[in-house]
Amino acid sequence: MKAASAVAANTLLPDVELARRVAQGDQAAFQQLMRRHNRVLYRTARSILKDDAEAEDALQEAYLRAFRAIGDFRGDARLSTWLVRIVANEALGRLRKRTRAAQAIPIARYGEDLEAVEAHMNESSAEQPEHAALRAQTRRLLEAKIDQLPDAFRAVFVLRALEELSVEETAAALDIPEATVRTRFFRARSQLREAISREVDCAIEEAFAFDGARCDRIVAAVIARTEAAAGGTET
Repeated sequence: MKAASAVAANTLLPDVELARRVAQGDQAAFQQLMRRHNRVLYRTARSILKDDAEAEDALQEAYLRAFRAIGDFRGDARLSTWLVRIVANEALGRLRKRTRAAQAIPIARYGEDLEAVEAHMNESSAEQPEHAALRAQTRRLLEAKIDQLPDAFRAVFVLRALEELSVEETAAALDIPEATVRTRFFRARSQLREAISREVDCAIEEAFAFDGARCDRIVAAVIARTEAAAGGTET
């Protein structure tokens, strides 16, 4: 109960204050930080790796890196942008190892995502079963088509469409020109529309949903590893 109350007390704290408390070893603040940024960071890793389980692993490792380095965060940039770059680098490193190809995407070219705009996941309260089944089928189709996009287009599309970042924000986070963001997003959207036509718009907000169970699992796993590291038991 005490831990839950501590987490709840951190809900309204700004990112800079959360970061300061995490740097002081406040685990409740760290849990709140993860829950606040979990979805956008998971989507960033998922857009690069195209694998749910590996994206979760990459996110956990990125959180551990962030936990160790957060004392260096000074608030010059948004915390979400700082976290996104850590997650992106972790995911890109895994991609290079997996593909062993020279075409691994450098962050300055393909980049990743920026701070979280806490997007709402709309739920239909009185949706008929057949409609729910059709919506789920459409979402799976959309996710599959997003996975088939070229790497450069996929990351930009996930950040622009799913996380609703502006062109300017996406360009800043990815360290690419705004014109490049516009071009990649336009081409990605055109490819998706050709593949699934009008179904894109009605399913897009639910693509790669970050459900409560996955969020809880990642938070619990990272907290356990930081506690183990503090006790000198983690290798």
